Amino acid sequence: MLLADIGNSRVHIYDGERVIHLSHPEAIELYAYSQLFYITVKHQLKERLDSLKNWTDISEKIFLENSYITMGVDRRALCLSHQNGIFVSAGSAITVDIIEKGIYQGGFLLPGIKAYLKAYADISPALITKLNQNILLDKLPCTTKDGISYGIISSIKMLIEKHQLYKKSLSKTLYISGGDGKLLSSFFDNAIFDETLIFQGMRKALEKEHY
Repeated sequence: MLLADIGNSRVHIYDGERVIHLSHPEAIELYAYSQLFYITVKHQLKERLDSLKNWTDISEKIFLENSYITMGVDRRALCLSHQNGIFVSAGSAITVDIIEKGIYQGGFLLPGIKAYLKAYADISPALITKLNQNILLDKLPCTTKDGISYGIISSIKMLIEKHQLYKKSLSKTLYISGGDGKLLSSFFDNAIFDETLIFQGMRKALEKEHY
């Protein structure tokens, strides 16, 4: 069974063993005649996707109890992968959602790492820099690059960790996916990075529908 998560900039296809990342034209060219189930947030592609007779949109089958109507289908699928936990998708934006016993508790959104860096660059050319992916968070930085990197990573980390313990007796497993997910997970002691999480959620939804 081929599963696809069609995002705003890329298509992620899972064949049960690996995730392949392609541009929209590449994915359509390579898989147009393959049997495939997909979810999408790229509504501008609707007409083209509808013309692919072997592709089935299952977005409406991704039901997450207590989720709100405008919640992205990719976020809902991610949250369906496990019954409990904090689910982080680190891409163009960083989404953070909490699930308890399969029921959505709420969540929040942050800019993605690239968006953070662009925001600094928009303030001043002196703040144009790349992220130091090895920034140490246990001491204050002494350079512009490290200061920006520290500000980005520590603010994301602290807010997520706050909600890991939002109930005194409940520590939540942290599940992370997305293009910057592997990097972000390296700053947590108890994070599980898994780029198949969305597809696990999609598969559960399909199994519930007896596919």
